[in-house]
Amino acid sequence: MNQPAAAQPAPARRLLIVGPPGAGKGTQAARIAESLAIPAISTGDIFRANVGQQTELGVLAKSYMDKGEYVPDSVTNDMVDARLHEADAADGFLLDGYPRTLAQVDALDAMLERLGTSLDAVVLLEVDLEEVVGRLVQRGREQGRSDDTEETIRRRIEVYTEQTSPLIDVYDKRGLVRRVDGMASIDAVAAAIMEALGA
Repeated sequence: MNQPAAAQPAPARRLLIVGPPGAGKGTQAARIAESLAIPAISTGDIFRANVGQQTELGVLAKSYMDKGEYVPDSVTNDMVDARLHEADAADGFLLDGYPRTLAQVDALDAMLERLGTSLDAVVLLEVDLEEVVGRLVQRGREQGRSDDTEETIRRRIEVYTEQTSPLIDVYDKRGLVRRVDGMASIDAVAAAIMEALGA
């Protein structure tokens, strides 16, 4: 009698993607979402959707944004929580741009616990920061983007490093971080991510 084949572990489907500005997160997030048929959820998109639809949270967020202030964690957390409860996120999701702080890590843990689930993996795109700075400055020149000066880019990378390093440590201790070389071609990076996720 034939032995039944060992079941393949299911690919990771509840994910975060992290990496410095210019690492190609947006490009890879779209590819991962398409490959795994899960929504790519970026906090920027959530903000725009809530503000555009004038939801209660959107109106509240806009009141801060109009004054040039950061939207408080509590508002951001509530928006992400609401998004994770939508039907398309039931079988998985890819978060981009959240969590950004240790307090948000705790908030996300609590949200997922209420949903009876947990994160499967954290994709970390590792890049050569000097090369990324050069890439972004070049893009800024080509697209006439005034915010892509070398000074601004270096500051954004500094902020990312300060904020994100502690998060990576937390997820590393949980064994969730999958490191991927983000300097390869877009296709090669996408293939490496899929392999790292067991897909």
